[in-house]
Order: sequence, then structure tokens, then C-alpha cells
Amino acid sequence: MEAPQTPAAAPPYTITVQVLRANRLQGRKPSFQSFVKVEVDGTVLGESEKKLKDDSENFFLYDFSCSFQCSREPQAIAELARKLVIVNVLDFLPDERKADARTAVLGQAVLDLLPFLHGQTKFSSRVTLHSGTDLQTKSRDSKAPIPTLDVKLDVSEALMSSVDLACSNLLRVTVETAFSVPEPWTQQAGSSPTSSSYTAALELPVSTQNNQRLVFSEGALKAGGSREEEGRPKKRPFLPQLLPVNSALPGATVEPAPIEEEDGELTGRGDRLFREEAETKKSRVSWDVEMSCFLSGEATNRLRDTITKCRLWPVEIMRSAANAKMLPEENPDIPFHGVAFVDMGRLLFPGATRIRGAYCVQPFTDSLLSDKAKRSASVLKEHAKAAAAAARGASAAVAGKKGAGNKGAARKPVQSRVDAGADGATDLAAETVNLQGNLYLDARTYILVEISLEKPLVPKTPPEELSRRVMALIPPKPPVTPGPTKAEQAVQNFHQQVCNVGRIVSEQVDELYGADVKLSEVNKEELKAQVMAELNLSGRYFSIRESLKHAVTRLARDKMPGSDLINDSRDRAVFICNLYAYLVNEMHVGLNKMLSEEEVETSEEFHLSPSQVRHFTREAQSLGDYELAHQHCLEVLMQNPKDPQSLFDLGSHYMLTEDYLKARTCFYEALAIDPIHQPSLIMCGVLAFLCENYTAAQTFLEQAATLDNHGVVAWTILGLLHESQEDEILSERAFLEANKLLKSAESNKLKEVLKHWTELMAEKTAEDPQEEVTQAASPPPPEEQEQAERRSLSAGSEEEDPDSGHEAKSSEPKQLKATQRPSIYTETVSFLLQNNALQMAERALAQELLSPEGGYTVSYLLHLARLQLRRGEYASAIANLEEALHHNDENAEAWALKGHCYLLQGALCRARESYECSLSFQPPPADPHLVLLRLGTICQEAGQFEQAKELHLQACEQSPSCLTWLGLGVACYRLGELSLAESALTEANRLNSRNAEVWIHLSFINLQSNRLKEAEMYHKYAVKFKLQDEELLREYREMHRVTSFSHLSHLFEDRTGASQV
Repeated sequence: MEAPQTPAAAPPYTITVQVLRANRLQGRKPSFQSFVKVEVDGTVLGESEKKLKDDSENFFLYDFSCSFQCSREPQAIAELARKLVIVNVLDFLPDERKADARTAVLGQAVLDLLPFLHGQTKFSSRVTLHSGTDLQTKSRDSKAPIPTLDVKLDVSEALMSSVDLACSNLLRVTVETAFSVPEPWTQQAGSSPTSSSYTAALELPVSTQNNQRLVFSEGALKAGGSREEEGRPKKRPFLPQLLPVNSALPGATVEPAPIEEEDGELTGRGDRLFREEAETKKSRVSWDVEMSCFLSGEATNRLRDTITKCRLWPVEIMRSAANAKMLPEENPDIPFHGVAFVDMGRLLFPGATRIRGAYCVQPFTDSLLSDKAKRSASVLKEHAKAAAAAARGASAAVAGKKGAGNKGAARKPVQSRVDAGADGATDLAAETVNLQGNLYLDARTYILVEISLEKPLVPKTPPEELSRRVMALIPPKPPVTPGPTKAEQAVQNFHQQVCNVGRIVSEQVDELYGADVKLSEVNKEELKAQVMAELNLSGRYFSIRESLKHAVTRLARDKMPGSDLINDSRDRAVFICNLYAYLVNEMHVGLNKMLSEEEVETSEEFHLSPSQVRHFTREAQSLGDYELAHQHCLEVLMQNPKDPQSLFDLGSHYMLTEDYLKARTCFYEALAIDPIHQPSLIMCGVLAFLCENYTAAQTFLEQAATLDNHGVVAWTILGLLHESQEDEILSERAFLEANKLLKSAESNKLKEVLKHWTELMAEKTAEDPQEEVTQAASPPPPEEQEQAERRSLSAGSEEEDPDSGHEAKSSEPKQLKATQRPSIYTETVSFLLQNNALQMAERALAQELLSPEGGYTVSYLLHLARLQLRRGEYASAIANLEEALHHNDENAEAWALKGHCYLLQGALCRARESYECSLSFQPPPADPHLVLLRLGTICQEAGQFEQAKELHLQACEQSPSCLTWLGLGVACYRLGELSLAESALTEANRLNSRNAEVWIHLSFINLQSNRLKEAEMYHKYAVKFKLQDEELLREYREMHRVTSFSHLSHLFEDRTGASQV
């Protein structure tokens, strides 16, 4: 029985390199011979035949092909990312003696194989031929044409399928510069710049099981005194075959970004001055080398999983003597061994493809590597072991040619040195290494590293998909009710014409007999005859007839189809009878509609703008009149039912009354009208978050974060959402995006302020050209402002001694931080409090307290007091406000909030003091309208009507409302200024005709003016709108009794005088 045949292994890939021709090539002589030599990964693939230049042509035609094999193993395919095809064009220099024939390099071209890793099977390229010779340099200086080489590469078949290609990725790592290196590196007596070698290394997973060690050698030590050149080219890894000019990567440059936009460490305000000094004045080691790693789909997944398990990846650095002996293979001690930990977690941000930043170098220890990076092996030690093993193998091969006796003699001293080192110098070596590593801490060395990906590890959801998800979450609106049909429209038109005729006839009767006539007493035949005569005389009958004729024709055509096809006289008679009966019935319907309509008294037309009504809504909500606020919200919505902002305001009001279902319905309806209404998206996300519907909340908030205006709020709440789910990477990403938007907004505001200030100074200079005064008054540039702020912050931190301040801290439980700029959390808390999302505001406040940018500050205390005020925790709010005022007693907002708390507690005297302090400081409080209104009410209740009048008048000038005019009217009434009081109360009634107090005070004024009938009518309106103040009702009854008695006495006197006469 024959054994089963094993399937044959697939043949390796064949990559063919075809050198076509060289263009504009120059040699030492006008006519010369040249040939090409192709190398890949240090292996020479072949040399072409020697070609002689044709004087009539300006190119060499080589048409040379060579190839090499590439295994189908994933590791071999991944190695193509770092392999280079080096083509050397050589000048053949024959001599009279054949043995002395020489060659010279005319140029060198370099190509990478990355197009094959992108799915291509062939590509052609015209690459520049670079040369380091003096001849080529001179030709370049004289602006001669640059020589080029035409090369074509192809592979036998695609290296991977389209599916594998879509899952693959390309990782690039660039080690730029190590700044502020230890001083011993630059203080070597009698040493040359090349006497030491500087190496950086890290390890990356490039397959499902194997890692690739990236070693960046040939670092160059540079003295300080100037910055690194911006836009300098990145370099390829060092290869001895490459000419120096070909070490630069074409099209790849080092592009520095602002420090605040970096992803690493040392990005704070206090670190900028140090980095400025280190990058301009101190010595540094520069690599600027980029290495590429190809990642298959499985390797990409492994990279993602590895970063998820541990975000910090070590980048090791060392300095060694260039002529030092090989380190021992078993346990090499790395000189000046340091390590920096790169936070790779930001590559897991959705859509992230690049991180770049400065990372502090620390002394390397195995325990530090295990704690931070969860690794046990040092990359540099493993590299040293591999190098030592390779060197030992090479030396053994060379020594094998010698005698065995020489071997033993050569080995014994080495063994003795190793044993001696192992027995007696282990502790000393370890101590030396630790001391060398500590030099990194003393110098504050940091290294710039950039890691980029061709595709993001976590794809970013496109805006179109987010919009689709949002619309899927919003319940569909009910179908639009179809409008009336043509037949229904014809009937409605007939009813309308009947009503018009009825009104015309009624007006004619009123003209003939008067409005108060009783029609039952009038002869109907005479009435009919007179009305018809007047209608004919006035021409109204003709217009009535024409309008009814068109209405009947339309009704007969649309309501009774087929009437045009009646030819039989009998059928026509039947149709006319039916039409007549139908018209009579519909006429009765129309007349009943006219008679059943209630007459509504229409006053003078007056429409409030939506901004005015929104102002009234906020006022009513602040005063706790939620019913009136709800009416105002509905009023705005009725003005424009399709306005998403009106629906959003109504939803915010429902949030205030804790009717969350209605609030969500309003937000959904706003999004149904405008799917990108950002506040509604945010509030939908907040409600979904509170209901623990995290998927929907993430969808709403991600969509809101893509929009402008409230992007800081959306990103911050999204970060809180991810933080509640313990997703550290996504929460960090959200908070970083929020901080970027906030800093951008602050920068734009600063630019606008400086622009406005410059314009004012220019106008002032034009009016009064005093240059010195202008320069003294002009603000410092933003850079100087930031530097001054940093100096003040650093000085403050130096003055705060923990030992000296122990007694002060013991007396105060918490120490307030210095006032800082608004943070993303305070911005979010302001938005949430404004829209009555108190639970989410509490979460954001807790995060503000824990964040390094915020903490226990005056801003935190003010927002906490606002939250406690909304919740009715007045005592706690007052305590926090007093602590804030202890730090800054000129904070108008804190005084205003304190006044609100005292007022709601019933402490009117303390509330008045707080309100007065609030109005005396600048800038004014956030809501001065409420402060003026409540302070005026307190003065009015205290009987200080003159002060109340001034306060309410100021409120009317700034932001008029019904309550401000009411307060002004009441104060004027109590002062006896009845005319001014009536004008103010009339204006208040115009803004809100449902306020009972306005009606009752108008009644008081009419009673004072002896207008009893108007007073009684106003009193009825006050009762109709449910006046609850019994004291005002009792005052009205007393004034009404006195006025009525006075009125009767006057009538009695008039009648008595008339009888006597």
C-alpha cells in the first residue's frame, strides 16, 4: 500500500529588480564605461555588463535584471519593510595593466519594498543618483541636470490577499533627540566626538509570537547653543553600504509641534521654561532615525492587546565607549543604562495614528521595568548578549584555523577575568551603573520619540454612521395628517361664503334697525324687503351672488362628480333637487358655525419676541414660579413650533420639575426637527447616561462632540461616561479633546481682546499722540503674560513650605488653591446647571475636585454652592461661599449667591447686605437682574420705597419684565406718584396680563382717582387670576368701602342741592 503523499510546499516569492537605464550620468571623462551592481540586505545580487556611453545619447541603457527569493513565512514578509534595494552605478577605469583596473562610484540609488506590502505586484520608479564625490558635488553646485536611474521591480504574485491587506498595518518608530544629557557626557578630557557610542532601543511585537528589536545606534552628541533645525530630514537606519547622502528618507521630515499638543510628559506650564532652556542651551544626542515595521492582521491584534494590558512601553538608552571591548555574554552590565516609558495607550484612541512627545529618562532597574512595563528582560541586555554571541562565533571560526594550544592559552586569561568579575566586582559594578543612571535624574534628561501607524488600531466612527445611529434612537414622528380633499375644501369654502353672507346681512340689519333692536318685534316680510332693497342699492347683493355662485359651482363639481355628463332632462331635474337639498343642509351647518363661535375680546395686538419670553421664563424659574415658566415656554413654542431651541427650552424646564420622560420627549422632538442640534444631543446623552443606557448615551455624545459651540461639554460628559465604565483609554481621550477645544477657545478670546485693545490704543494715539503713555497702557504680549504667570506660580510653590505651614494647615481643614483658568469640568457644570441636570453636574464637580488642573479652588466652591442652592441645602452653600469670600472678598457672584441663600432662609437683613455687596463690585454677578429684583423687593417690604424705586428702575433699564415694572409701579404708588405708578403698572400689564398683583394695584390707583367702575373691573381680573395675598385684598375692601361711601355722599349732596333749587 502506498503511503499518502504530503502536499508540496508553496515556492517562495521571486522579486525581480530590473535596472533599465541611467539618465544624464557624468563621469571623469567624456566617454567612459559604466555598470550597475545591485545589493539587497548586504547581499550582492549581481552586476551588469559594462556599457559604453554613446556620445549621441545622454543615457546608458543597461537593461539588467536580477532577483532574490522571499519566503512565504509572515516573518519574512514583514522583514521586507526594512530591506532596501541598493543600486550602485560604477565607473570602470581601465589601466594599461589589466590587473590595475579600478572602479569608482558614480552614483547610488536606494529603493524600498513598501509598495509590495501595499498590495502592488509591480512598480517603476525614477530615482535620483546620489554621489559623495567632488565631481558630483561640483556639478550640483553648477546647477547641472541631476542624474537619475530608471528601475522596475515586480514580484511573482501578490504577497497577501485583499482581506489580509485590509487588516495589515505599517508601524513607524522615530527616535529624534535626547535633550539635557548628563554633564559627564560632555566633560570628557581629551576625547573626540566619536569616542563614544549612543544607542536607543525598544521592542515591538511584529507577529503572533515574535518580537522585533529596534536598535537606534550612531547617535550624534551635539553641543548646545541653538535649536534643532525644523524640517530636518529623517534618516534611515545605519548601513555601511549607504552613502551618507542616501541616509535621509525622501519626503520624511521632523516636524515639531507645540508643547501643549504633545502626547508625552513635560507638557505643563512649569516644564516649558526648562524645555526652552534644554533645547537651546544644553547638549543633546540626536538620532532622527525612522524604522518601519510591517504588521499583519494577527500582529495588529496582538499589538492592540499588548497595549491594552500595559500602556507603558520602555525605550532604553545607553552610552558606551566606541572602542570598548565586547560585553560579557552571560550578564552584561550596560553603561549609563536609562529607560523612558512611552505611553502607547493613546494609539488606542479612535482614529489615532500618531503619538509624539518627550519622555523622561530614568535609571534602569529590573524592578522598575517589571513594575511599569510588566517586562522582565532588558532590550539592550538582550542585544548585547546577541552581539556577544555573534562575535564569539566569529572569533571561534577565526581561531579554528590556529593550533589547539593557542586556544587554551587565549581562553584562560579571559576566564580568569570573568570569574574575578563575578566574584569580587559584582557589587561595585552594580553600584557604578546605579550612579551612572542617577545622572539622568540630576540632568532631567528626556528623549523625543514619535510612533505612527498607517491605519488606526481603533477605527473612528464616521459622522454619517453617527447620524444614522442617532436617528435610529429617536422614535419616528407620527405621519403627517393628510389635508382636506378637494370635496372637503369645496364644502369648507361654501361654509365660509355662507358665514360671510350672514355677517353682511347682520350688518345691514344693524344699520336699519340698530344693534339693540329685538327682531321678534319686527315684521319679517318688511325686514326682508328692506334688507334686499338696501343690498341692491349698495351693490352688496351682486357681490354676494357672485361669491355664492362660484362656491356652489365648485361644490357641485368636486363634491358631486359626473354632473357634467347628465343629458337627460329627468336626470338633470333629479340632480338639481338633490343639489338644492344638500345646499340647504350645508347652509344650516355654516350658519350654526357662525352663530356658535364665541366672541373673543381682542385687545391691541402686541407680540413679545422669543428672547423676551425666554428672559421671563428664566425669571419665573429663578423665583420658583414653575407654572408661569411653563406657560412662557409654551408661548415661545406656539410662536414657532418648528424651532428646536424652543423645544429644548421646554425640555430643560421639565428637567427642572424632574419630569424626565417629558424632557426626553422634547429633546427627541428637537432632534427630529434638527438632527445636529447640539444641546439636545448632549441632554439626550445625559438622560441616557442617568438611565444607564450607555450605548445610546455614547452615540448621542459622540455625535455632539463632532459639532462646534458646546464641544467641550460633550467631550467632558463622554469622558465621564467612559470613566464610569472603567474605560481608562477612552476617558483620557475624551478629556484630552475637551482640553484642546477649551485652550483653543481661550486663545481665540485672547486674540480678540488684544485686537480690540490695539484698536482702542490706536484711536487714543490718534486723538492724543503720546507714545510713552500708549506703551505704558498697552498690555504685555501673551508670551510675557504666561511667563509672568508661571513665575508667580513657581514662586508661590517655593514659598509654600510643608514644615513651616503645618500650623496653618492644622487650623484650616482644607487649603484653597490659587485662582486658575476655567477647566473643562467647570464649563460642563455651568452647562448642566443651566439645563437643570443636577445629578450629572455633581459628577462633574467631583471630577473637578480630583483633577490636577482644578482642585479645591474658588471656582469649585462657587459651582458647588450653586448646586447646593438648587437643591435647597442653604446652610452648606453659605459655608462654602464664606470660605470662597475669605479668599476673595470682592467676588460679586459669591455675594449674590450668598444673598439668595439668606433670602430663601428668611434672613432678609443678611440677604440685603449680601446683595448690596454684590452690586458694589466688578465684574457684576452672572444674573444682576435677579439681584436687583430681590433687593428692591426687600427694600419695599422694609418701607424704603425710594430705594426700591431706584433699584426697580435700574432693573427696568437693564432687563425689563413684568415684575420689574410692577415693583417700580408699587414703589411709586406708595410714594404717592400715581401717574408714574399707573404708567409702570400699565407697562407691566402689557408684558403679562395674567399677573393678579398688577391688576389689584391698578385697582388701587383707580380707587385713589375716584374711578370706581374701572377699579371694580380691575379687582375682578385680580380675583380671576387668583390673587393669594390676603393683605392686598383686605386693603382693597377698605379702600373700596371708603371710596364708595365718598361717592354716595357726593351723589346725595348733588341731589339735595338740585331739590333745593
